[in-house]
Amino acid sequence: MTAVPLTAPSPMPKGVQTVTVTGDENGMRLDRFFEARFPGLSFSHIQRIIRKGEVRVNGKRAQPKDRLQAGQAVRIPPLKLDAPRPRENATEDQKNRAFIKSITLYEDDDVLVLNKPMGLAVQGGSGTVRHLDGMLGSLQGKDGQRPRLVHRLDKDTAGCLLVARTRFAAAALSKTFRSRAARKIYWALVAGVPKPRQGRISTFLAKEERDDESRMRIAEHGEEGASHAVTYYAVVDTAAQEFAWLSLKPVTGRTHQLRAHMNHIGHPIVGDPKYFVKENWEFPGGVQNKLHLLARRIAVPHPRGGTIDITAPLPPHMQQSWNLIGFDATRYDPIVEAPEE
Repeated sequence: MTAVPLTAPSPMPKGVQTVTVTGDENGMRLDRFFEARFPGLSFSHIQRIIRKGEVRVNGKRAQPKDRLQAGQAVRIPPLKLDAPRPRENATEDQKNRAFIKSITLYEDDDVLVLNKPMGLAVQGGSGTVRHLDGMLGSLQGKDGQRPRLVHRLDKDTAGCLLVARTRFAAAALSKTFRSRAARKIYWALVAGVPKPRQGRISTFLAKEERDDESRMRIAEHGEEGASHAVTYYAVVDTAAQEFAWLSLKPVTGRTHQLRAHMNHIGHPIVGDPKYFVKENWEFPGGVQNKLHLLARRIAVPHPRGGTIDITAPLPPHMQQSWNLIGFDATRYDPIVEAPEE
């Protein structure tokens, strides 16, 4: 396979400028377009200038998640580069590189698959200083390219996180995710045992703000801001009627989709601070009050041919619960043969 020519990072504009989307950037999300063109920009700054309407695509306001098309004109306002880090932070870069290496499940010239720990944010936000996206800057090459996130996981979800090392890989993998050709399997520990033991959950989800935090709620078809969400689930094993180990396959990739869907069917994920709403429910001794959700497996076509198929181990708090309950992590996973959509 021939690699798509890479566009070098653009210099930071001090005034307003207009750039044309290249063929290599066709299909990129607008926010990722900025990440690729201007590697020194912070994620929060990119989100802010887009949401304030300072960025225009063919003269119109756009959203961070909007997809660009080759030939479109993007208005770029003056950009604020994060203050350059002093050279003494070379030690911090070394620490970040060592940490990323310690959680790497798979690596080649185009792709990284990381085993994201529970509790580590994928991207920065209000009050978030330490996050994986920031650490990836320590892997920036001499050509100015740095690894780019292809998808995201919630802060408290552990497991497989796919990262593109080149713009070519980022464009190819983004198309893979848009076409739903990426196969993702999650494991969760939930309260109670769903009936039937295998099923399909199909709802609309919309974001709502509650007590200074956002969460997803079940919405009606056609409601403003509502997106269709589909999840397959299968019970792998149970502990009496108190717990079920579920294998989950999201067909769509909505925010908090699995967490909201499990709560919707009355079997919230154990340790979920946003969606676990069972009254008078007590944690058995040894089961930690942490989100029991693992991005267990990811299988995607490699940008240069073949398939990447990677599995993440149970994180420590889930392994402790599996040991306590008596679940065997080597059991057959019934959702692997679940129908595609």
